[in-house]
Amino acid sequence: MGQPVPTSGFAARPRRKLGRERRTAAVAELIATIVLGLGTIVAATAVTVGFAHADVVDGIVGHEGSLFAVALVLGLLFIGMGGLTVLSLSERPRRPRH
Repeated sequence: MGQPVPTSGFAARPRRKLGRERRTAAVAELIATIVLGLGTIVAATAVTVGFAHADVVDGIVGHEGSLFAVALVLGLLFIGMGGLTVLSLSERPRRPRH
């Protein structure tokens, strides 16, 4: 079996500085970010159209409006907590376990 890769993504390996590859890595990161953003927008649009077509929200809100509002607030709270968790992660890699 091969050796494990110490890093992944577009970053250079430890102890190796990027030379000409810096611009290529930056362009690759930019393209990946744009494509992920567009994919998220397309997915959100498809889900929204599906909800509108199925008329799910009207059926829920018509009978249990307060329950739907609580579920919506909790969902947004969980999304916010996940975002804060990602922002608080350090850039230092973990120590490898042996």
